[in-house]
Amino acid sequence: MQSKIKGRFRFDWQQNIVFIAFAFVFIFFAITLYKDGFLSVFNIANIFRQTAIISVMAIGMTFVISAGEIDLSVGSITALSALSTALVLDAGLGIIIALIVGLATGMFFGVVNGFFVSQIGIPSFLVTLGMMGTIRGTAMWLTDTKPIPILNDTYNFWFGSGNIGLIPILFFWMILIGLIGYVVYNKTTFGRHTLAVGGNEKAAKYTGVKTSLIKFKVMALSGLMAGLAGMLYAGRMQSGRYTFGEGDELSVIAAVILGGTSLFGGMGTIIGTLVGALLMGVINNGLIIAGLDVSQQMIIRGLIIILAVALGKKK
Repeated sequence: MQSKIKGRFRFDWQQNIVFIAFAFVFIFFAITLYKDGFLSVFNIANIFRQTAIISVMAIGMTFVISAGEIDLSVGSITALSALSTALVLDAGLGIIIALIVGLATGMFFGVVNGFFVSQIGIPSFLVTLGMMGTIRGTAMWLTDTKPIPILNDTYNFWFGSGNIGLIPILFFWMILIGLIGYVVYNKTTFGRHTLAVGGNEKAAKYTGVKTSLIKFKVMALSGLMAGLAGMLYAGRMQSGRYTFGEGDELSVIAAVILGGTSLFGGMGTIIGTLVGALLMGVINNGLIIAGLDVSQQMIIRGLIIILAVALGKKK
């Protein structure tokens, strides 16, 4: 009887490593950077602003990695979606058209990625690596590397720079997308099939799962989420720039893997992804407040990504 109770309440340290790491890092910075304002309301709100956009991309990436694929083009898609949204607003076509164009930009490149992966059979790593440069180059060419300002205050408020009380509007976007992602991932046939494809593609195919269609859908979803992230970038920065999202693909992948999604597919968690994104946001914020220069921040973030991959392999 006693052994049964022990088994029932046994704490799985590995399964909950992201929560432990988040608590440790947050407490560490709270103590060491207390006098520098780490715990101030302004700084906590800033962490959510920095984290929300990564979180949105990470939700889409969770589906991709769970299916045994990868998407390196999300940062570039984010930049082009931000620019296309800014261009529509600058032309005076209104918020609704801007939203459609921004999301359609992300979805289009997600569909292109999905086509090459699922129908042509090119590994997702190679497809999205090539698309990463192609899309970034398109963003640079489209605007001649110039930023496009967004002067629509309504758009800027609801898609990035606004606050409801003390809470940034981006926090609500993060929660909304997180809830939708959780339901789709855990409560729908699409979510179950995504995990089945990542866990054992051949077995999933024999049981009737349309594996090619699932791969197509997860790549398209990733593009859509990157498109939304680009729109939020544009609202937060009140402009569109080709530099948006540079390096974000690494932070997104690290957040997903740290959150408990297996790098090799078949296992994942949306809540863990959100906590993983928050962990990355807290680390970035703490390093900046601590006064580390850009090169030192890059070294530490690189080590975190290596750790994330190691944890994913162990699982």
